[in-house]
Amino acid sequence: MGKKLQMLALPIAAVALATLTSVPAQAADGYNRCHDDHYCLFSGLDGTGDMIEIQSDTPDLATLNMAGRAKSDWNRTDSYIHLYSEAGYGGCSALTTPGGKGNFFTTYRDFFNSVRIGGPNGPSCFTFSGSRADSHG
Repeated sequence: MGKKLQMLALPIAAVALATLTSVPAQAADGYNRCHDDHYCLFSGLDGTGDMIEIQSDTPDLATLNMAGRAKSDWNRTDSYIHLYSEAGYGGCSALTTPGGKGNFFTTYRDFFNSVRIGGPNGPSCFTFSGSRADSHG
């Protein structure tokens, strides 16, 4: 009788272990979808909506279906991000600092059309006390 009980216990333990390990991991949402060493733009506030991840200069966000659509961002790089109002780094620009994350200042929502990682600044969209325009206001 003891041997039958042991043989029955093994399959039950295997099923219990499989049940415990098959719980799906929760998918990242909001800002947490953005990976390390990437710059991410989101079409919604607070990291919601469509998202793109960038690791190099992007002269035309239309190629990624994000031109004039971004409302929030997260800069997970060590570089300053320069956001331009026009494709090809034209128009005026605003900054997102390294590690910067948040909703764009109201004026800058659905406004940007190109992104440069590091490099020179363009003409500022707005200056306050002599500093560059921060995209988060």
